[in-house]
Amino acid sequence: MSENCNQSCSSCSEDCAERQEQKTDFSEKLHKMSSVKKVIGIVSGKGGVGKSLVTSMLAVTMKRKGYQTAILDADITGPSIPKAFGIREKAKGNEFGLLPVKTKTGIDIMSVNLLLENDTDPVVWRGPIIAGTVKQFWTDVIWNDVDFMFIDMPPGTGDVPLTVFQSIAVDGIIIVTSPQELVSMIISKAVKMAEMMNIPIIGLVENMSYFKCPDNGKDYKIFGESHIDEIANKHNLKVLAKLPIDPKISAACDKGMIELFDGDWFEPVAKILETM
Repeated sequence: MSENCNQSCSSCSEDCAERQEQKTDFSEKLHKMSSVKKVIGIVSGKGGVGKSLVTSMLAVTMKRKGYQTAILDADITGPSIPKAFGIREKAKGNEFGLLPVKTKTGIDIMSVNLLLENDTDPVVWRGPIIAGTVKQFWTDVIWNDVDFMFIDMPPGTGDVPLTVFQSIAVDGIIIVTSPQELVSMIISKAVKMAEMMNIPIIGLVENMSYFKCPDNGKDYKIFGESHIDEIANKHNLKVLAKLPIDPKISAACDKGMIELFDGDWFEPVAKILETM
């Protein structure tokens, strides 16, 4: 180290042992008129496991408990949250920022589909634009007194999950999976990414875990035996819930009435979130 060292390693060309690496801060500030207490990311290693369904049901569950909840739909190219809640109106803004759309029970929603002229218009954007849009949903939207915000992320470990983990102060994530054995590898990828980004993992939710026959009341494992308990033990994680294959839930989503779902599968999750 030089006698004239000023500890400004970023502007120094010396290769000394005391050199300090400068970490780049990618975090984004929440809109100055917003208030969000807890942010929970809902992730999955692959598509089609019901991540948006779990996101919606968690938001509804916490809303029923008296908390102000919100959903930031970060699945830009495959947004399904507005349809699940039956939202047809478009998001509006004012001179201060963009305003989320409220559902029938008062859950705040922001999704790219609320900004498109037609719901069926494809979002043909490259990665940087998609990632920038997600950040704007955090910085430019006015989230008013939100107790729990749930971020519905696209599957995988690509641009958007990386952007969310780096830019937004996420308090924890819930990983959604299905019973297939292939999923164990996919979960491991999601777990390792969260560990790399220092994001706490709240636990696992298994969707399509079983089907309860209405005729005899028996449970049938449509997708084979579950491996979620083994995976949870391997990574020292909790199994938060196991959701059945229930045509009533699918029908509720299709009709935009997910707020009316009947079931207490997420009560254990709610208790954990309340103590965070």
